[in-house]
Amino acid sequence: MSNIMTAREIRKTFETGKNQLNVLKSVNLEVKKGELLMIVGPSGAGKSTLLAILGGLSRPGSGRVLLNDEDMYTLNDEKLAMLRSKRLGFVFQFHHLLPEFNAMENVAMPAMIAGINKKDALEKAKKLLITIGLGGRLTHKPNELSGGEQQRVAIARSLINDPDIVFADEPTGNLDKANAEIIHKVILDFNRSFGHTFVIVTHNEHLTSIGNRIVLIEDGNISSIKSVR
Repeated sequence: MSNIMTAREIRKTFETGKNQLNVLKSVNLEVKKGELLMIVGPSGAGKSTLLAILGGLSRPGSGRVLLNDEDMYTLNDEKLAMLRSKRLGFVFQFHHLLPEFNAMENVAMPAMIAGINKKDALEKAKKLLITIGLGGRLTHKPNELSGGEQQRVAIARSLINDPDIVFADEPTGNLDKANAEIIHKVILDFNRSFGHTFVIVTHNEHLTSIGNRIVLIEDGNISSIKSVR
């Protein structure tokens, strides 16, 4: 598999009063097209910070992040936001669905923001929701959906613009075991059937086990990268 993203010498420091906290010290990582890359490690090791930097949500203190050979952080904030909305997808521990919109509208929203007309965006959203088993929940609002259904809607939303990479931060961390297993299957199906690339921060051992590679971060550095399948 060819590299779709390359991170080089990523460092990130936060100011904490009079002190500096070196969250990422010198991280080098490649993401391969079509893979499931799992990022694991103890709390405070820098996993979520790295995910935010790879996803264009937080600029590094230094270093480069190349998406298909384009250095994301040479872009100004407006162009970076445009790249992020069109080419990257995001799933978080909490679904962050808009409560006033139904499932289909929530999924379609990023496509409409990217300039796709409403009719086409809603039709694509409908197909995605049917694919993940929510064809009977198209017009349900978030408060009418279970936690697992809400997270499946969030995954569909992350895929609406056919992103180069989907980044997920503890996507099953707020779910019970049964719903977590459903989310695992959805992610694996989209990866295997449609070739979508996922980079996932997780503590869930079962989710970790379905990945292609496992990246272990400890104390702001990558301590190991293990191929699983």
